[in-house]
Amino acid sequence: MRLDYPTNVKIIRVPCTGKVDLLHLLHAFEKGADGVYVVGCMEGECHYNGGNFRAKKRVAQAAAILDAVGVGGERVRMYNLSSSEGPKFAAYAKEMTDHIRELGPNPIKAKIKNQQAA
Repeated sequence: MRLDYPTNVKIIRVPCTGKVDLLHLLHAFEKGADGVYVVGCMEGECHYNGGNFRAKKRVAQAAAILDAVGVGGERVRMYNLSSSEGPKFAAYAKEMTDHIRELGPNPIKAKIKNQQAA
């Protein structure tokens, strides 16, 4: 099945969302990502004993940090779905892309451009 999702979405596969560390999420923003979302197994159905709950906690921590530094915690989200829900994955990708477009570019990018121009 060929999924139709926005071309600006970069997929990074991990064995389990529990392997997604808080630093990975924050590093993406430091490198200029406008938004990050994590897609994991349905809650309670993790093959690795609760990895998706760890990921959910880390996404919430990242949101709090992004709010505290002025980037905006709404730029990071967690979605849960089963591996058979490809069309839903594509819908989440479009939803997140639309949401990030409404928010505008990552404010860190503008600061970096201003520093490089000076």
